Amino acid sequence: MIIRPKDAAKLIGVLIMCACAVLPCALFMNSNIDMARIRDQVTTPEAISLYDATIATGNVTMAVAGGALALTTIVMLLFYIKHYIDTHKSDLGILKALGYSNWSIARGFWVFGLSVFAGAAIGYGIAWAMMPAFYREMRSGGILPDTPLHFNPEVAIYLIVLPTLAFALLSVLYSYRKLRRPALELIRGKAKPRKAKQKDRRVSELPFLRDLKQSTVRSRPSLTFFIGFAAFCYADMVQMSFAMPEMASDMMAIMMLMIGLALAFTTLFIAITTVIKGNSKTLAMLRVFGYSDRECGNAILNGYRPAACIGFIIGTAYQYGLMQMMFALVFNDTLDIPGYGFDIPALIIALVSFAMLYEAIMFLYTKRIKRIPLKEVMLEE
Repeated sequence: MIIRPKDAAKLIGVLIMCACAVLPCALFMNSNIDMARIRDQVTTPEAISLYDATIATGNVTMAVAGGALALTTIVMLLFYIKHYIDTHKSDLGILKALGYSNWSIARGFWVFGLSVFAGAAIGYGIAWAMMPAFYREMRSGGILPDTPLHFNPEVAIYLIVLPTLAFALLSVLYSYRKLRRPALELIRGKAKPRKAKQKDRRVSELPFLRDLKQSTVRSRPSLTFFIGFAAFCYADMVQMSFAMPEMASDMMAIMMLMIGLALAFTTLFIAITTVIKGNSKTLAMLRVFGYSDRECGNAILNGYRPAACIGFIIGTAYQYGLMQMMFALVFNDTLDIPGYGFDIPALIIALVSFAMLYEAIMFLYTKRIKRIPLKEVMLEE
């Protein structure tokens, strides 16, 4: 199996996702390991409370950020593998016809794990560059003794080596499952037709553009997930960044904001680009029949707006619940930090800015539709 540069470039989303997951995990994991070395120097009740709260904050952050982004990375990686197999069905079918087994072909998909390695390595490198400033910020109150910065190799093993091996194995196993199809079916690129359901017959009676909008959304559930996840990340991280100055530091607030923006832009860009690419022939036919760019954009793109709204609502609720949990379990009234209340101004800022961002991106992609060359699209096989 040959991964061309164009195919590898599509894995940039996995790379960014891994970098965003490893960055906070590396900071807090290395800090917690180093803080364990100074535990005997923490003697006063106030210092013990702050020490326990700092360790617990790091553990919660690693569990929440690392766990959530790891699950999303799995979905994104499987999406890319499926997309690669779908776009190279003929080549893979020919290999099977020549005698290559499913396992021998699937083994080549381990290279998809390299995107995880690259993202994890970049995230770890950024974290290590930020580590001195992070240590100073976390100890700026003067209550805890200075924590010397050490290089802990187990952090690199947990956050780079093990995830790379796990995702490489996952790529091989998932591709093996997707390749368990007859060679002729792969070469022809056709699957067995499914039986029509009563629901499908009711949908077919809708107006054409409305039917097209609904079928576009139903055809790729993973893209609906990505758009909802983009809104989720934006709502969660942007609103959380407003609480970080009081809870942790300005540095943590900026890091949370940058991670949220990176995740939102990446997943939104991947989803919308894939929607446009996957429906290029449909868009070309709509233009041939005289539909305007606005009507084309409405039929292909606007069906995902409810997913973005739902994602934003869930992200807001998740952020509020997470902050309440951290104050209840981590701080537990042992530190001089006020309880967390719902931040209405932060919600308004996040909601208005995301709505403007989302609508601006949709407007730009709607304008981009008219630049799709009709001749090139219609000549594609």
